[in-house]
Formats: sequence, C-alpha cells, structure tokens
Amino acid sequence: MVSPNSGFCPPGWVGLVTLGGAVLATAPDERRARLLRAALHEQPDEPATDPDLLRTLLPVTGLLGPAALAYLAPGGLRPHPATVHQLPCDDARLCDLAHRTGAADAEESGLAGLTSPVFTVLAEDGRVLAACGYRRWPFGIAHLGVLTDPAHRGHGLARRAASAAARHALAAGLLPQWRARVPASRRVAARLGFRELGTQLSVEVG
Repeated sequence: MVSPNSGFCPPGWVGLVTLGGAVLATAPDERRARLLRAALHEQPDEPATDPDLLRTLLPVTGLLGPAALAYLAPGGLRPHPATVHQLPCDDARLCDLAHRTGAADAEESGLAGLTSPVFTVLAEDGRVLAACGYRRWPFGIAHLGVLTDPAHRGHGLARRAASAAARHALAAGLLPQWRARVPASRRVAARLGFRELGTQLSVEVG
C-alpha cells in the first residue's frame, strides 16, 4: 500500500506490521512499494519483520524495531486508579519531559505525534514525570505513546498515565495498541491487560 502519511512508520520510511499470519506493508511512494513487494515475494515463508533478512533484500539505510505489538480488548483493561492530569499536546511541559529523557527515548515514544489529549503524572512543582496519549491509526487503532522521566522510572508512573490513555481510547470506540521493544515497557502493557499479537518494523529504504 502506498501511503506517505500512514502513521505506521516515520515519514518517508517503509512500515511493516505482522498480525498472526497477515502482513500489512506501507511505503511512501511507488518506487519503494515496488522494491518492498519484490522483497516480500522473494522470501514468502520468512518473517517479514526480520531485519537481517530485509538488509539482504533491500537497500536499507535505517531501522526502528522490530517491536512487539500488543492490543487491549474492550472490557480487558485492568485500570490503575491513581489520579492523573490531562494536558494538551502542545503543553510546554511535555517538551521539557522529552528534553530530560533524551532524543532517542523521546522519538521512540512517539509523544510528538499524538492526536489525543495527554494524560500525565505531575510532580509537586508541576513538572511532568510521565505522560501517555495516542495517535489515531487507520482501522480504528489508537497507537499509544508513553514516556517517563528517567529519574522516576520503576515506580509505576507509566502504568498510571497509560491506564488513563487506554480508557480514553476505549471510550472513543478505538482499539488501543502498545508498541514496545524493552522488557519493562512490555511488562507495563501486560499489567494493564494488553496481549501481544504481532510485531512492527520501520525501515528506511534508500
């Protein structure tokens, strides 16, 4: 599928999502779509999100992932009851949080591309310690992004913020999706009731 703004991957990149035995692939233009189709047809029995395989089949210049994709069924949320604060996406305190976590973690979280309100855990001085919201993807998916201040990780703050964001997505009739590579993030998703069903890989093709 040619879709320059699919939301499945950074702009200009190729996105690959596997769910069960199905593969959804998006490309930013027809040239990269042809390259991708040829690569997938050449190795139909191999995992589409295998980075090493794709490097042999495509002119890869960058990779993000692969990451596990987990989903939350309606009625499956195990909520965290703590109080959170709702902020608009352009609140300056979110930029401050991104600066404190570093560029790599901030980009991985996807916080900059959210389309929902942002649900946050605040310090007494008003600083954002953890934040979570979601970006609407095609097919009614709410792709969650969560970010926690490195100095305050391991205290359940991500779970508190993500619980509120997931509840908001479910109330809007959307399917919450959680993307994670690191074990700690995957554990947070599991505690909230998410189930891992697929993988995602973003590929920059030259």
